[in-house]
Amino acid sequence: MAEFKVVIADPDTGETFQREVDGQDANRFLGREIGDELGGDAVGLSEHTVDITGGSDETGRPMREDVSGTRLKELLLEDGVGFKPSREGERKRITVRGREIDNDVAQINVSVVDGDDVAAALGEGDADADADEE
Repeated sequence: MAEFKVVIADPDTGETFQREVDGQDANRFLGREIGDELGGDAVGLSEHTVDITGGSDETGRPMREDVSGTRLKELLLEDGVGFKPSREGERKRITVRGREIDNDVAQINVSVVDGDDVAAALGEGDADADADEE
């Protein structure tokens, strides 16, 4: 059975939230690719839409949008997802994962594209700040 850690980014506030999903909620992600939009029900955002922006497997290999399927592939990278060069002209052969989500993926990164206050919907509002104001 699939089990994922989902990192939810709220582009309006710049905050991120983490959720563990398994069972039927995790199955909604299987077979989806980077760039796909789906309802936020799987991560507790019933009135939101989320966009899959990336992820990584259990060994930390990043998913890349330019690699098809779920397979592993060695790429000679100059820059981008999976490699940040330390000097000009540096290249390195890196093993990356394809853009499709399967059981080997451990973390999925999503971004909210439609909906209101994400923190309130996830129950992580500023309850302490509200108490201090009173």
